[in-house]
Amino acid sequence: MNIVWFKRDLRLHDHAPLVEASKKGAILPLYIIEPQLWLQPDMSHRHYQFLVDSLNDLDKNLKKYGGGLILKVGEVVNVLSQLHKQNPITNIYSHEETWNNWTYQRDKEVLAWAQQNRIPWIEKQRNGVFRRLKDRSNWGQRWYQEMRKPLIQLPSKLTFISAHSNSIPKASDLQIPDDFCINRQQGGRTLGIELLNTFLEQRGKNYTKEMSSPVTAFDSCSRLSPHFSFGTLSVREAFHAAENRLKNLRQDWSPDSKSWYSAMRSFLNRLRWHCHFIQKLEDQPSIEFESMHPAYRDIRPEVSNQDFLIAWQEGKTGFPFIDACMRALKASGWINFRMRAMLTSFASYHLWLPWQVTALYLAKQFTDYEPGIHYCQMQMQSGTTGINSIRIYNPLKQSIDQDPFGTFIKEWIPELTNIPEALIHTPWKQPLLMNGYPFPIIDEKSARTKAAKILFGIRKDPNHLANAELILKKHGSIQR
Repeated sequence: MNIVWFKRDLRLHDHAPLVEASKKGAILPLYIIEPQLWLQPDMSHRHYQFLVDSLNDLDKNLKKYGGGLILKVGEVVNVLSQLHKQNPITNIYSHEETWNNWTYQRDKEVLAWAQQNRIPWIEKQRNGVFRRLKDRSNWGQRWYQEMRKPLIQLPSKLTFISAHSNSIPKASDLQIPDDFCINRQQGGRTLGIELLNTFLEQRGKNYTKEMSSPVTAFDSCSRLSPHFSFGTLSVREAFHAAENRLKNLRQDWSPDSKSWYSAMRSFLNRLRWHCHFIQKLEDQPSIEFESMHPAYRDIRPEVSNQDFLIAWQEGKTGFPFIDACMRALKASGWINFRMRAMLTSFASYHLWLPWQVTALYLAKQFTDYEPGIHYCQMQMQSGTTGINSIRIYNPLKQSIDQDPFGTFIKEWIPELTNIPEALIHTPWKQPLLMNGYPFPIIDEKSARTKAAKILFGIRKDPNHLANAELILKKHGSIQR
């Protein structure tokens, strides 16, 4: 019996394990819902609902080929052992997975079980992330080579092994509490393809100019990130589609072609960044827990002010733009990249909260949670990599720059409905109109100055540069 173990690759197209397994004969397409995974502190209801959408869509597509997804609930080794007793497993096929530490440890257990039972486990590369990479000197070149390979075509016919399939458990059965994500993106390849097409042909024209502001980013950004995270689309599929669009634009002399060309170039660069950051976690799994540069590992040892953490989590810091972004994120499961950076910067610098604590909270909010990107960005925006510029976002400047008329603020903070436009960024100047909205929980300038003094002071240490050079050598530059 040849098992195709679906993990974070919930599609049939551009799927190397599926195609290779099908060459060996009949396959058992398997997905395992792991109860212990869903108890981890970075997992949430919105993740599970997107997964359920995607599993249903995958099952529907498999049925078009005369099969269906075999779903099991339990720990992977136990499920595989039971299947092996019922029908001996010849091979296990899957994609490589670079995800959180829990899945990393689980994969070690699966490998040990497979080796003990002399069952080959054939893992195929996923997107542009390379396992056992010796150095980053030619990573960029290898990435482009990987992306420009032809898409893997599904055979016209698949043969399936029949097996009992469990029903998908309710979230409550797995002790996953509802997180009330009322505007959550829905999952499944069908919707992923639709998003890709509308971005490339309709929504993406002003991507370069409109990605930074939450006023425009919800429509102008691709919104493909959760589909990449769950694998309903491969990064290579999006790369091919965007390159084809770019090729056609070179022959297009219409008034909009320049904007579209810039948008496609920016999008292609961000596909590369996507894999670049995941590669860092693949090369150094400790990034999930430990500051990359040792000089920063003890600067925020614990949450020194629980009230600050709660105010930040609830969108009640007294800084309207910060709070609007957090409330929008909680309700939708998404906010644009610059605003993610701002929320993290504010928590790490102004509130001096440990990035490890705020990272777990944000992971649960992001429907598109991708650990490799997430933890690298948490560290970059908290100043702990030692190799990136220290950027301490001024929330007032960001508010004025990204939401000049307060449109986004008033959408998400109804308490400030009656505040005049001139004071929407500083409502505390008109306290009688704040309608219960809190005053700022910190003095922004003094908090920013204090954080900068500490961080830049650490960088003056003679040992800082030597450690930074080692980090740079290991993780390199995206341009390489």
